[in-house]
Amino acid sequence: MNTIRKEIPPPIYVVSGGRGMAGNNVVQALLIQYPNNNIPVIIVPNVTNEDEIFDVVTRAKTDGGIVVHTLVNTFLRDKIIQYCTEFGVREVDLFDKLAKHLDEVTETKPLMYPGLYRELNHKYFDRIESIEYTLSHDDGMSPERLENAEIVLTGVSRAGKTPLSVYLAMYGWKVANVPLVHGIAPPDELFKVDPQRVFGLHISVSQLIAHRKKRLLGWNNHQNETYIDERAVREEIRNSMFIFDKGGFTVINVSNKPIESTANEILNIMSQRFPYGGRKLVSPYTDDEKTPV
Repeated sequence: MNTIRKEIPPPIYVVSGGRGMAGNNVVQALLIQYPNNNIPVIIVPNVTNEDEIFDVVTRAKTDGGIVVHTLVNTFLRDKIIQYCTEFGVREVDLFDKLAKHLDEVTETKPLMYPGLYRELNHKYFDRIESIEYTLSHDDGMSPERLENAEIVLTGVSRAGKTPLSVYLAMYGWKVANVPLVHGIAPPDELFKVDPQRVFGLHISVSQLIAHRKKRLLGWNNHQNETYIDERAVREEIRNSMFIFDKGGFTVINVSNKPIESTANEILNIMSQRFPYGGRKLVSPYTDDEKTPV
């Protein structure tokens, strides 16, 4: 049977002196109006010099792509327009006309500081990034990126890992959670994370069984007796405590505690153990990026 292969159209290069979020959002807002367009969008962030401009324009020339840019640095903006003209590459400047208007109205020159909006509103963007990270690392997903987490939660099923993760993420923390299943070894990555950032959630047998019964009712599943069998549950909890001890993780008893209380307990421990309250501070900007070319 013959199949029709749909060719991949030329890409859109989103070039930015910051992270490229503004340009990408504009492009995606327009692309969504063209269902099944299959157009690749390649973000080229943190562009700070002429060589990087030349590189992306030649790439676009090679694959027939178009360059969309949001460069606030006028030198780099002029260079990307110049190279695109020389190489016959189509370009779209999302800032040019508005920037020129603002130059005239304000009678001032722009700061040419890439990513300034994001930096001034970093708390909002950090919260969004944290929620995205937490949701993509829920229930053991993407264990290869556990090292990027600020907090790692682990424990048996229905110990409250997911709601606690989301609660912490709402306050800007990147949280991953790893389920412990009796008879299945936890991922090796769990033991490679700084153990001071890993918290094992311990819960009483009675409360865990109560939580699991509610879950089975939600699934309309009354046949999974092992899931709520007291002896099996005790063995699961015993096994989880063995793993906590093996990894040198901090054990947090979540029995009969509201999420807020458990979260505060964890954050207090983090603030005592690490500088900056336990946050991983990684600036998206280098000194060169803050200095206009």
